[in-house]
Amino acid sequence: MSGMGRGDLSNAEWVRLEPHLPAPGLRGGRWNDHRRVINGILFRVLTGIPWRGLPDRFDSWKTVYERHRRWSADGAWDRILCAVQAGADLAVRIDWSMVGVDSTSCRAHQHAAGARRKKPRVPKKGRRLGTTAPAKDSDGPGAA
Repeated sequence: MSGMGRGDLSNAEWVRLEPHLPAPGLRGGRWNDHRRVINGILFRVLTGIPWRGLPDRFDSWKTVYERHRRWSADGAWDRILCAVQAGADLAVRIDWSMVGVDSTSCRAHQHAAGARRKKPRVPKKGRRLGTTAPAKDSDGPGAA
């Protein structure tokens, strides 16, 4: 990996993170480098730029977006956080005395009850979220 950018994972951070990542290449081909894609996700979170504005050093913006979306929907990010946090706790790198729990109660608006409890749906490849129609750039039925 040539030169690190601001906000990129350091070697020490990568060593802690890498064992907990999903296995690459399970979806029909070889996945792009996890480290480069995660650095792209971190860059976007740090800067707040649109996905399409990602610099080329992170690979295709679409690759970075799809990996982030897929890992968010299937719970991979939650599993990674739990695993890394457990490892840090075992190595006594977390000072739990700095963690605070507040029991203050907040009133919710009357319409706040009854929110959906279903997990977000992962759309099929080539389909837009919330619709059964193919994406505009696909060659499926209804494509323009």
